[in-house]
Amino acid sequence: MMTSILNKKKLEYVAAVMAALILWQILAMIVGNKLLLVTPFVVLKRLVQLIPTTEFWRTIAFSFFRIFLGFLLGAVTGSVFAVFAGRFRIVEILLRPYMAAIKATPVASFIILCLIWLNARSLSIFISFLMVLPIVYTNVLQGIISTDAKLLEMADLFDVGWWRKLRYIYVPQLKPYIISACSVSIGLSWKAGVAAEVIGIPEGSIGERLYEAKIYFSTGDLFAWTLVIIFLSIVFEKLFVRTLKALLDMKEKD
Repeated sequence: MMTSILNKKKLEYVAAVMAALILWQILAMIVGNKLLLVTPFVVLKRLVQLIPTTEFWRTIAFSFFRIFLGFLLGAVTGSVFAVFAGRFRIVEILLRPYMAAIKATPVASFIILCLIWLNARSLSIFISFLMVLPIVYTNVLQGIISTDAKLLEMADLFDVGWWRKLRYIYVPQLKPYIISACSVSIGLSWKAGVAAEVIGIPEGSIGERLYEAKIYFSTGDLFAWTLVIIFLSIVFEKLFVRTLKALLDMKEKD
């Protein structure tokens, strides 16, 4: 029964993708201008040309490493801040204006400001970090606040150690909040990280390739690299969330 449901979902997903490609092809034919909108075939042809090249993989490695590092730093820092904020109210109060400012400030403003302080090659790391930090912090803090007080009281009554509290009380409670935060913030980290690269134009980055496509009016390259970004973001999200779920499940079972 479960297998048939999963297969149905996969077929629905494939059908939705095919419908989107057909719509794309129709719109490209209606527009009739390759400078404004190319067909899926043109993008596929360009990807086939790019994928075998060493430069393509170097560019992906450059951007992936920096965006992943920024995401990881934001996730770890946000989680640590949330733990302290959940334990000490004064920390939560002091962090409020900073988190509010980060969430409210446009990404472009951060990028331009950070270009004054940072090297362009490090810009995507810091921007990804900033975008992930408040999302993870808010979700993990909400999970800590929502932890069943009666369970914690019972644990204190029976003198349960902090490690057992973490494993059997906090981990099951925080699991959906952490997974939700990571799932949302991964996509945002890619959007913000690549945007930072487009503005900072560090040599060898995906952002530089997008900027070059704009300068030379290469719409095929623009769409090809955009599809690469979408693919990397989706695959990274799926792999990371699946790994995270497995680690949290192991922690609960230990």
